[in-house]
Amino acid sequence: MRQVLLLNATYEPLTTLSMHRAIVLVLREKADIIHRDGRGGVLRSATRTLDIPSVIRLRRYVRIPYRSRIPLTRAALMRRDDFRCAYCGQRAETIDHVIPRSKGGPHTWENCVASCMPCNHRKADKLLEEIGWQLRVLPVVPRGPHWRLIGAQLDGDPQWAPYLEESAA
Repeated sequence: MRQVLLLNATYEPLTTLSMHRAIVLVLREKADIIHRDGRGGVLRSATRTLDIPSVIRLRRYVRIPYRSRIPLTRAALMRRDDFRCAYCGQRAETIDHVIPRSKGGPHTWENCVASCMPCNHRKADKLLEEIGWQLRVLPVVPRGPHWRLIGAQLDGDPQWAPYLEESAA
């Protein structure tokens, strides 16, 4: 389903949501369309015509509690590692703990990496030193305002770029 970028009243990006939910917010006058979909789509009813949105902005400011640490989720970890295996560089499908949990490794950003199935199975519950492997890139906590977007799929519409860049400044 097509995604729409939701901005706060201050033009700060909040999240992405389905087109259906975005249309409901616009029709209930809780949000305004800031940028129309580039394909020029239009929704029609018996009494109204509405452009399909790409970006909408809330009419009232919504306070979002500050998160001191970005939550570790599978989607965020895969995005951080660009869907590439930390060991061989192939397309990653799983998550691996560098120091296995069976050996006391924590479930943190600094200990988790994206991994392909073959590397994950070969490594199993061994330490990297035991098998002579090295990480291609050290795992770190992601930084920047765009990582704080709640549940957002930022690889969506290229028309969102100006709104996401403003938040990074």
